[in-house]
Amino acid sequence: MNALRIKDFEISNRLFVGTGKYASYEIMQQALAASGCEVVTVAVRRERLIDAQGKSLLDYLDLSKYVILPNTAGCFTADDAIRVALLGRDLLEKQKNAGANWVKLEVLGDKKTLLADPVGTIEATKELVKEGFTVLAYTSDDPRSAIRIKEAGAASVMPAGSPIGSGQGVLNPLNISLCLELLKDGDPAYPVIVDAGVGTASDVAIAMELGADGVLLNTGIAHAKDPVKMAAAMRHGIEAGRLAYESGRIGKKRYATASSPFEGVISYIPGE
Repeated sequence: MNALRIKDFEISNRLFVGTGKYASYEIMQQALAASGCEVVTVAVRRERLIDAQGKSLLDYLDLSKYVILPNTAGCFTADDAIRVALLGRDLLEKQKNAGANWVKLEVLGDKKTLLADPVGTIEATKELVKEGFTVLAYTSDDPRSAIRIKEAGAASVMPAGSPIGSGQGVLNPLNISLCLELLKDGDPAYPVIVDAGVGTASDVAIAMELGADGVLLNTGIAHAKDPVKMAAAMRHGIEAGRLAYESGRIGKKRYATASSPFEGVISYIPGE
């Protein structure tokens, strides 16, 4: 599987894994290792980095092994997202992590759907690009919104497969395909990452078979009955889906096509 390039970042494993919702930091560590991921996302709001016992999430991440992708999860305005992104950069610069200058941008519209606010996302993208960030922008599967966000300067657009944490998989493959087609029109190397809603390995494979360059997920692993085994399954789903996409599937037909030809077959009639 070829490496994925997002501006100044080159990644071999196309699975991006979140660090929230695990029963313990120890399980998170094991799941991240089983996933084979190189990039982990971290919500950088101060209240999310330290748990009730005073433990820091960053103490459980090998910063020499993983590139941290800070995200602005929980932000509902462009101003709030910009502030959190700047906080994340400051934090990772102190940690000397390579992920300091990129950000997964989330500007959410409401707490019920957790869908992206397209206007706020575009506004924040423009400002963060001016600040020197490589912006990976979460959005809905609306193709026109995706194009506008790319035009605002996003280094990668991340359309949702389905609502965050829903486990519904890729609900609208047609819209994801349209996002891919439009975003890559004249720019085939432009990275498009499906983000949110993945529940199991087959969902990952479907996203990759559509031509996505990667998949970002969290809940599908963290809330599985066995997060470590599910992380390994997601790793295989990424690899299988990408190989299938690169191989080129056969066309769908209305009727059966025999694996062995009927013509030229010698019939045998008992007794003759």
